[in-house]
Amino acid sequence: MILLFDIGFLKISWVDIIDISLVSILMYQVYKLMRGSVALTIFLGFLSLYLIYLVVGAAGMELVTTILSQFMEVGVIAAIILFQQEIRKFLLLIGKTTDLNREYLFKGFLGIRNGTGKKSYQVNPIVEAVKAMGGSNTGALIVLSKDSELKFYVESGDVINAKVSKRLLLAIFNKFSPLHDGAVIIHQGVIKAARCILPVTEREDLPATLGLRHRAAIGMSEITGAMVIIVSEETGEMSAVIDGELFKNLSAQELRKMINNYLFEDQSAKKEKKNKKDKNKKTITELIAGNDN
Repeated sequence: MILLFDIGFLKISWVDIIDISLVSILMYQVYKLMRGSVALTIFLGFLSLYLIYLVVGAAGMELVTTILSQFMEVGVIAAIILFQQEIRKFLLLIGKTTDLNREYLFKGFLGIRNGTGKKSYQVNPIVEAVKAMGGSNTGALIVLSKDSELKFYVESGDVINAKVSKRLLLAIFNKFSPLHDGAVIIHQGVIKAARCILPVTEREDLPATLGLRHRAAIGMSEITGAMVIIVSEETGEMSAVIDGELFKNLSAQELRKMINNYLFEDQSAKKEKKNKKDKNKKTITELIAGNDN
């Protein structure tokens, strides 16, 4: 083992530095996951109790150590029960950041790509429908997903599998429609389902003025990474949630831009990179031709 430095009896190596860094990163991610919820207070209580257990064990207090050790033995099971929602979110977060949750994993591995460009998504009908619903104070909740069909949430509602259109969205969210109560899920230009149930965020730092629609939109975005559009039934205000961040009081132009950035940002970056590469190639060709002359 290669020592980094030695402080009396304490010997620090590169492995120790890496170990401490990884634990720090993990603890920070856990804090971010629990921030704003009562689970953070419970977690800090568990952490304090564990530190006390280590201190009394090092001090040789056998009676207190024995009592706390009995508690620590069932501590893992107790933590799973108490933090089941947070553990679920953490596992979903890990799955969301990998390609393991993608339906076309094996096709991607074989080099087969499905075209999911702008032709697959018609943004205009969505924006026009949301604008019309905002003008008539019709409440709406629309989930846009570019990576996953969100089958778990689709199955909680009524499956439709119809092409996106302004008239269909207006019919679904009509106040007298049996499908208006819930969310619509759209994937690759297709309305997968309506009347879907979304998970409600557990954040406690949100203002009390936010209703159930906004809280469900934030919860859905936090867990799945989808973009969620909200139309307030009280004010007709158009809002959107991306990565758990709420953007309120949007105009139709701002909403259109946000949808395009969410759905096509990767393709725009690739196109810009290709154009830059072609431009550089053209410049090099011109330089070579100039040298030959």
